[in-house]
Amino acid sequence: MTTPDPVAARVHAALLGRGETVAAAESLTAGLFCATIASVPGASATLRGGAVVYATDLKAVLAGVPEELLACHGPVSPETAAALAEGIRATCTATWGVGLTGVAGPDPVDGHRPGLVYLGIADGQRTDVTELDLPGDRQTVRSGAVAAAFERLLDRLDAEGNAVPDHGVTP
Repeated sequence: MTTPDPVAARVHAALLGRGETVAAAESLTAGLFCATIASVPGASATLRGGAVVYATDLKAVLAGVPEELLACHGPVSPETAAALAEGIRATCTATWGVGLTGVAGPDPVDGHRPGLVYLGIADGQRTDVTELDLPGDRQTVRSGAVAAAFERLLDRLDAEGNAVPDHGVTP
């Protein structure tokens, strides 16, 4: 049995304490965010669901990204990350939405360098997008993107003063 990711466990505990939930639309991470939080015992109370939107058309179909936005900005853009987060939050009726899109590598895609990741976090009031430049191979970029998503979500929860401190969580 593996130990759950400690930051994912903190996010789960903070969400649980607030009675809130999360959903994710994942492109380059292909479900790794959802799988990571699902490894935390009791995750069904905070993880509403998610969508693997690896193909560009599925970003529109499953996560509600407007096709016009995709045509204008492409699948790897801050605008797409924001729309993924907002769309999956609405689709899954979650409190929080996480959108992950980027290039895991090893080769560039549509002129975007490997390791470029856009991370969107939405709560229905505000959507933040972070650009990441992650070094390493495909798996390192993917796991780094997921780690950053949990850190940024925890930052948002902390900013609202309701996150659970590190010493207060038992995974």
